[in-house]
Amino acid sequence: MSISRRNVLFGVGGALVAGAAGGGAGYAIGRGHEPEPPPDPGAAAEPKYRSRPDLRTLPDVTITVPAAGTVAGSIFLTPASGAGLWGPLVVDETGQPVWFRKVADPATVAIDLKAQVYRGKPVLTWWEGTIGGTGGQGVGQGEFVIADRAYREIARVRAAGTEQADQHDMVITPRNTALFWVYDPIPYDLSALGGPADGVLHDGVIQEVDVATGEKVFEWRAKDHVGLDESYAPLPQGDAAHLPYDYFHANSVGLAADGNLIVSARHTWACYKIDRRSGEVLWRVGGKKSDFAVDERTAFSWQHDFRQRRDGSWGLFDNGAGITEERDYSRGLVFTLDETARTATFVAEYVHPDRLSAPTQGSFRELADGGSFVGWGQMPHFSEHHPDGTVRLAGHLPPDNQSYRAYKAEWTGTPADQPALGLRVENGGVVVSASWNGATGVARWRARWGTQPGALNGGAVEEPRSGFETTLRIPGTPEYVVADALDAGGAVLGTSSAIPVRV
Repeated sequence: MSISRRNVLFGVGGALVAGAAGGGAGYAIGRGHEPEPPPDPGAAAEPKYRSRPDLRTLPDVTITVPAAGTVAGSIFLTPASGAGLWGPLVVDETGQPVWFRKVADPATVAIDLKAQVYRGKPVLTWWEGTIGGTGGQGVGQGEFVIADRAYREIARVRAAGTEQADQHDMVITPRNTALFWVYDPIPYDLSALGGPADGVLHDGVIQEVDVATGEKVFEWRAKDHVGLDESYAPLPQGDAAHLPYDYFHANSVGLAADGNLIVSARHTWACYKIDRRSGEVLWRVGGKKSDFAVDERTAFSWQHDFRQRRDGSWGLFDNGAGITEERDYSRGLVFTLDETARTATFVAEYVHPDRLSAPTQGSFRELADGGSFVGWGQMPHFSEHHPDGTVRLAGHLPPDNQSYRAYKAEWTGTPADQPALGLRVENGGVVVSASWNGATGVARWRARWGTQPGALNGGAVEEPRSGFETTLRIPGTPEYVVADALDAGGAVLGTSSAIPVRV
């Protein structure tokens, strides 16, 4: 029996889909097959950003708990909905866009935008591809993008061999390798579980690939180390019986403090520590075969984003809901592991003010001061918490959106392109709209004008930067206008093209 991912995966048409073959809830989203409706004439006349009319449908981010006592940083999202623009999005603490890039065709969606380090320099990484699959599984076919501070693509990370990289996670290691997952559908006899003898299994495969060369340096397969009897996901039934059984559903991979691998498997309700060299499972916490005694407050289910924190404790996003509902709210969970006594001890939980329940997706990350940042996955919310769990910032995308994860990190962007400029004549003057997608150092904007592009000495006005786009007003109607982006000291960071004023 010959099976390839292309035989069993396809992009999901339409809006948001949650679910999986075998009942597994995951992330599944894609563009519909119907063309987008034409722009509303009123909306076209009044674009959201006059300097960037191409961002007409960029979703708004609403802040519900204003920032107070937060750590410095920008917020990283990958908004996804049944309509509108798709791509990685960075916003500030007020919800204003900092940078957005539309996902490049033929990909349908971008996932998991975050700041990382590659070859000693800060970079942005995200996944592009198609998510979906038979039965609505949250399984991806795509590749990871690495971009520098100027937002120039410097590498693409692809799976070695014939497979494509899954979207759930990618970590750049100190070795300048990339760790990520591949969902590999393989022929498998499922009769012992009541399924078909000629069934199909989705094997969770970790690949470690050298970013520069694409060479595979390590591979690990779940089926060789984790039994199907550990799964909480039911087998596909009836007409779906020959769809891949997603028994494991890997959704995070990372490094422990000792350099070994740590992973999360949603469908076994367990997290695993794996020997980096041999692939042996050193321990598992949670699930049916936990090596640790887990108390009621620490017990988790359908989880995401397993990480080790700086003090040696462990954190994850406990969905508490998926195929079944085990808890009436999701949470960021912190616990300790005593590897000698083999006990897991509850430390803290981080809960949204609205006690949200996220059946799919989600993230939970430690911040520099010991606080935490939570992305609420299927619920399009994010929140920042003090170390004691109290909320110091919260916001959300529109209700018809979701963001697989949400992060906060310091980021400095210096775009390679020019600032953008929009002009309109109004009440005998010119309204100037200026923006610079991705620039983080702009403190003020200056508009200059004149009779020729090379002779803009007719005058100048300045305004403090006010969000993604800043408005300035020029008296009269000059022939040409240009905008300068200024830093806090007044130095010019970038200048737009000179644009003619059309009355």
